[in-house]
Amino acid sequence: MRVLFLDLDTLRPDHLGCYGYNRNTSPNIDSVCKDAVRFDSYYCSDAPCLPSRSALMSGMFGIHNGAIGHGGTAGDQKLEGESRLARTDASWHSLPYLFRRAGFKTASISPFAERHSAFWFYGGFNEMYNTGKGGVESAEEVTPTVLDWIDRNGRDDNWFLHVNYWDAHTPYRAPESFGNPFEDQPLKTWMTQDIIDRQRADAGPHGIREISMFDNITNPAYPRQLGEVRDMADYKSLIDGYDCGIAYMDSHVGQLFDKLKSMGVWDDLAIIITADHGENFGELNSYSEHSTADRPTCRIPFIMKWHGCKQGHVDRGLHYNIDLAPTVADIFGLKRWEKWDGKSFAATLFEGKQQDRDYLVLSQCAHVCQRSVLFDDYLYIRTYHDGFHTYDKEMLFNLKDDPQEQNNLSQTRRELCHKGAYYLMEWHDQMMETVEDGVDPLRTVLLEGGPFHARGYLDTYCDYLRKTDRGSLADRLEQKYKG
Repeated sequence: MRVLFLDLDTLRPDHLGCYGYNRNTSPNIDSVCKDAVRFDSYYCSDAPCLPSRSALMSGMFGIHNGAIGHGGTAGDQKLEGESRLARTDASWHSLPYLFRRAGFKTASISPFAERHSAFWFYGGFNEMYNTGKGGVESAEEVTPTVLDWIDRNGRDDNWFLHVNYWDAHTPYRAPESFGNPFEDQPLKTWMTQDIIDRQRADAGPHGIREISMFDNITNPAYPRQLGEVRDMADYKSLIDGYDCGIAYMDSHVGQLFDKLKSMGVWDDLAIIITADHGENFGELNSYSEHSTADRPTCRIPFIMKWHGCKQGHVDRGLHYNIDLAPTVADIFGLKRWEKWDGKSFAATLFEGKQQDRDYLVLSQCAHVCQRSVLFDDYLYIRTYHDGFHTYDKEMLFNLKDDPQEQNNLSQTRRELCHKGAYYLMEWHDQMMETVEDGVDPLRTVLLEGGPFHARGYLDTYCDYLRKTDRGSLADRLEQKYKG
């Protein structure tokens, strides 16, 4: 058996044809779905990049594995301390090591470990190929390494190949020669000029007037990535840049598929397609970033084609990315590790059974410090540090009626806030019972000065706000964080 794992950075499922997108961004990815199970409500437990992949590989929530940020103490997984053996848990119980235990050769083609100094990511891989640009690679710089590996190993039996593409991640970098296949296609969008005008009076890093984080500079090397949005034409240009990244990446995925078909191994091939996180395009006034604990940031695609799985099936049960490790263990008949927080969805894959969860808890501590609860039709968000946004302490959104999270219901639907807060407390109590060092890493982030991407930038950002006629918002931030 052969397994291809496509780890496609920053991929919103609702920008894929197989998830209902009206633009033809992903014909090759879409083609897998007829033989696979597509998961409609699949989320990273912890966002963004580093926390998500830490959760994926460990099968644990960030509150347990410790890596919930991009810097400071929470940029590393927790040390095992006195109980550490000659090899750490990252070696014995990581997702790729499960394939090793099942007799597979494992390989990763990705710059991720170096990008975040997250070298635990290599645990369980026989071979690691660093494509060398720390996540700024374009697909044409990744694909040759993948094709070479397939040339040398593709006909062998029992391999697991992890391939990491970054083209949907900022800066949107599809080559100029790719053009813009969406130039003449109008957007079917919820965005309006009224919303743009309202958001432009607001503040927040990666907001509509400072997409580059703390300013509106457009890097001339990446013209598809705008520094701010002034009108609907700018908004379309930004979405086009993102969609071009997806389409360009998908064309390279097609090259891999064509190669495997030409080698005669396609029918034996299992395929897993997913992402680390999504991307916001105006939700919570966040643009071209994955900086919140909301649905656009945390919802990710998950498509799994496996021998004997249901074909063309769509599952709508609630799932985390931490569910994959126990699922793989289940499939191979391996013993479940007691520290995994995830639940196996093997019965979903092979029998179509919907997994029974009442709610999910999602976390973000790199740009802001938030935990949120997804339950029924609602998303309850609790903010512990707003990363210099203007977020309320509590926010509540009806995702069925308001999927773009524009209408905060927290003041009018207090009973639902109480329900969300109860679920969050219940989850936190359960987690803390098994946090071995007794430390919630979210608290560590707050004690170390707040989320990494906001830390030390208050003066810089307030200066920019004053230069862009938003001095009152700068005053508000300074009062909040300086007193």
